[in-house]
Amino acid sequence: MITAGCDIGSLTAKAVILKDGKILASEVVLALAQPEKSATEVMARALEKAAIKIEDIAYCVGTGYGRKHIPFMHADESEIACHARGAVWQVPTARTVVDIGGQDAKAIRVDEKGNVERYVYNDKCASGTGRFLEIIADSLDIKLEDMGALSEKATEKLTLSNQCVVFAETEIVSLVNEGKEIADIISALHQAVANRAASLARGILVEPDAVMTGGVAKNSGMFSALERALGVKLHHVENPQINGALGAALFAADKINGSGK
Repeated sequence: MITAGCDIGSLTAKAVILKDGKILASEVVLALAQPEKSATEVMARALEKAAIKIEDIAYCVGTGYGRKHIPFMHADESEIACHARGAVWQVPTARTVVDIGGQDAKAIRVDEKGNVERYVYNDKCASGTGRFLEIIADSLDIKLEDMGALSEKATEKLTLSNQCVVFAETEIVSLVNEGKEIADIISALHQAVANRAASLARGILVEPDAVMTGGVAKNSGMFSALERALGVKLHHVENPQINGALGAALFAADKINGSGK
């Protein structure tokens, strides 16, 4: 049995193809202006990796901001439910999931089956999201993917006092003008974003085991900063960026197996 999940986010589109409970293929692409085009492109690439055709997929579930515009899906599920399900599939002992995406941050309490017990999310302010990191990376003229390694070279503890993206960017420029090291500034930035996400997560009472998902979890500096902010050990998942699409594919498998709601 082959099922698929497609997660169309604000910055990236993700697809996961499952066969008999194992990941057959996955793909991540930058999101296009039209969600349906993002979905078509990311799934086409995943299908190519899996060496199958779209007709071979028995059931596909869509999720993410653009889930209503996925032309080949059979049903859709909320991001919250999909991230919870995907996280517990990857880390069965997970009871808290913190997902930091491009435009929002989510904290989810789950049970042993991956069902959502409580959740809270923020999509009103960019300061606790991947977009914040992207904006600052551009202003510092560094690559987003290099931020984690750079922050690990920090030697001085700096603090960003402003949570607003606009004012934080100005504060960072001031730190650069003062001659502060880029590594120290990035480390402070990571901690500021992590503190914002941790504050959100405390609203659902963080319980171990905790996992971090979303594209931002690939940033080692952010991962460490969130651990410090939460005060708990975070568990790694193999590919945190596809977690939502994975959860969607698992829901698709439920539908085929007759266990879907």
